[in-house]
Order: sequence, then structure tokens, then C-alpha cells
Amino acid sequence: MTTKTAEFDLDLIKRYDGRGPRYTSYPTAVQFHDGFGEEDYTRFALASNAAAPEGHPLSIYVHVPFCHSLCYYCGCHKIITRHQHSADPYVEHLVEEMRLQGRLFDPRRRVDQLHFGGGTPTFLNDAQFTKVMEGLFNNFGLHHGEDREYSIEIDPRSVDENTIPRLAELGFNRLSLGIQDFDPEVQQAVNRLQDEEWTLFLIRQAREHGFRGVSVDLIYGLPRQTADSFTHTLESVVQAKPDRIAAYSYAHLPEMFRAQRLIRNEDMPSAAEKLALLTRTVEFLTGRGYEYIGMDHFALPEDDLVKARNNGTLHRNFQGYSTHAELDLVGLGVSAIGKVGNSYSQSIKLRHDYYDAIDAGHIPVLRGVELTPDDVLRREVIHALMCGGVADMRQIETRHGIVFPEYFARELEEMRKLAQDELVEIDEDTIRVTPKGRFLLRPIAMPFDAYLAARLAEQRFSKVI
Repeated sequence: MTTKTAEFDLDLIKRYDGRGPRYTSYPTAVQFHDGFGEEDYTRFALASNAAAPEGHPLSIYVHVPFCHSLCYYCGCHKIITRHQHSADPYVEHLVEEMRLQGRLFDPRRRVDQLHFGGGTPTFLNDAQFTKVMEGLFNNFGLHHGEDREYSIEIDPRSVDENTIPRLAELGFNRLSLGIQDFDPEVQQAVNRLQDEEWTLFLIRQAREHGFRGVSVDLIYGLPRQTADSFTHTLESVVQAKPDRIAAYSYAHLPEMFRAQRLIRNEDMPSAAEKLALLTRTVEFLTGRGYEYIGMDHFALPEDDLVKARNNGTLHRNFQGYSTHAELDLVGLGVSAIGKVGNSYSQSIKLRHDYYDAIDAGHIPVLRGVELTPDDVLRREVIHALMCGGVADMRQIETRHGIVFPEYFARELEEMRKLAQDELVEIDEDTIRVTPKGRFLLRPIAMPFDAYLAARLAEQRFSKVI
């Protein structure tokens, strides 16, 4: 089965179904360490202002950790509670963190990209959410132009008919809805009961209120899923015509995520059944007009992600694929990850430790990493392959002062092996991902990861499929 840019080869998928990073960053979060702290972050933040041409824009991520109930498959940092007031002190400290962080960045640097994730951002009530948005407005240069990308993840179970209009009033223009699967048996098995008609109504409502983009999240490989049962979910979703669909492979890692231990092993699909789910998903979505972007993401041809992929401006960050250039990313809230200059950082994960740091006037950096010149070089190669599907060796040589075939002699040997399986094509100037390789971006990128061997031994990553 082929599409314009991707060719799904099941035999190759089976052969390369190993573990590997998703490369939302390089180095990955596994390399973050507690030797990187607040002083380091501050140094990079201040330096980023000087390096920013004419107030280079910012991206902001806001983490809201609260959820009303536990989804058994979830590996995110979250706090399960039914008590709305639990969010009050969190909101107060989040706004104070905005003040502490905001003073580090040049006010001329407008915020072109804003994303709320969780947890469940729509756990917050109207008053709490308004306070958060006021905090952002007072401490950062929020952009109000049509080209802004202000997105929020919503749990359809946590909203009412007034939520979408209110989010539009607050400036959001992109919406991401968690669906995972509409099948009642699957929902029961993962403790996520969600009404199908209500979810589809919210998509229509978002359109009516001017949201530029609507995306939905699906998961294949969940307990009790079959290719036939999942087809109903795919049919319903496609009829609603969201701009983007993310179909994630469920990574069952109960040794790492306690909630996943509540899933019965006997309910899990076999490896063959999971491959059948993937095959059905790819064939169905591409057969209904969606283009495969890479790394589980599909989009309609007119969507900005497709345009960015085609013109070479597609980027990758902690939220996945992005249409914006490599902006400095400010992470706000517990466990939030940011990228400023050539550094990555993560905030304190435990809520009350986070409160203590904010109360003491500290930016709550838990750990991070300062990139070496080698890290910067390898990141460029990895992201070039995963986003644009081509690494221009001559341009990389010019930017980094290296001789590519000498610097990456071992890596090119690995590329030639991949070329034998028609995953890449190599000539004197470029490494180019083939249509078959579009579904195997992780194993294509992995040879350029200098840290990978030790991390794979620790089994810290999900399987490619």
C-alpha cells in the first residue's frame, strides 16, 4: 500500500520492531541530570535574549497535572483527584512561576506558540483558567495575530457545552481531543468511559467557534482491541474530519508505570494482533485522504503540517511535530520540559516540592543538560531525517566545520545497511529517507545517537511499533 510520501511494508515493520527513542529532543530526557540547575537555566535564558534576532519569538508549554480519574494506560505525570479546590494553590504557584520566568526573557519576544497539556488542562474551572491566562498575559508577550498557534488538550469527559466557546474567547485556536478508542469494552479495560456522540459534538462545536485546527489522539494496542473493533473508531473519527490524527502505539511498561499494572495481561493483543491494528489504521487513514507525516501522525493535505513537511520547515519538539521554527520553549508547571538555547531542562516533579521552590523565589529546575557541540550536530542530523526526510551532508559540513564522511564514518556504514533494505538512499551529498523508510524513522535516526547503546541496555524506551 502506497501514499504520496510513504510506503507501508509490513515485512520491514516486523524486522525493525525494536526499542528506541522518539527523539522529541536530542539528547533525550534520559541524559538530563541534577548537575544542571536554576543558575544554568538562568544563564541560558539571559543569553537567549542576546542571541535572539529582533526579539525571536517564544513557545510556552503549561502543564496542568490534575485528572478526575485514572486512565490505566497513561504514563504522564498526573494527580488524580475529584476536589476542584486542589488546583487553587497550584494555580497560585503557577502564576508566580510565570512572574519569575517572565522577567528572564526580553518582553519584545512575543509568544507565537502556546500549548496546555497534562494531566487534563480542562480540569481547571473558569476562574482558575482565567487566572492562569492573566498570568501569561501579564508576564509574557502573548501574540494575538492569526498566525499564532495556541493549543490545548481537552478530555471530552471534563467539559460542558460552554467550554469550547470560553477557550475561543481566551485566544485558543487549536484543539486536541483525547479519544483513544470508542469501543466500550476497550474503554472499560482502561478505565476511560467516554461518550462517542458527545466527543463528535465537541469537534463540530470547535469548528463553529473558529478553531483553526482540530486534532484527535488514538491509541492502538490497547487491551481487548481488535482490528475490526478499532475500525469503528476510525470510521467515526474520519467522518468528523479532524485536521490531524495521532495514532500512537501503546507502550505497555508496567514495570515503569504503576497504573499499567491494573491492565490484565490476558487482555493485551498479541504482537501479530498489534501489527494488524497498525496495518488497518494506516490503510484506513491513508485510504481516506490523510497523509502520513511520520511518528504516528497523519494530517489532511491542506493542513499546515503537510505544508511544512513539503517545504522543509517541519520541526519536532516535546509536543511532537510542529510548524514553527526552532523556538525557545519555556516549560511552566510541575515536570514541564523546556528548551532554551542549547539546553534542556525539566521542572520539579512533586507538587509540594514545586510549591516550596516557588515560595522561596526559585525557578523550579530539577534537572537538565547543556548540549555539547557534538550534541548540537547530531540533533541537527536526527531532526533533519525525522522531519524533512533528508540530511544534506554538505550543508551540515559547512555549518559545523566537519567532513561528514569522516566524522560519521561508523554511522554511514549503518546507513548503507539500511539502504540495502531500501529505507534510505545515499549519494555524495545527501541521506534521503525513502517512502518505505517513512514508517521507520526511529531506527533510521538511531545510528546517529551517541548515547543509545547504554540506554537500550536499560530498556528505557518503548518499541518502535
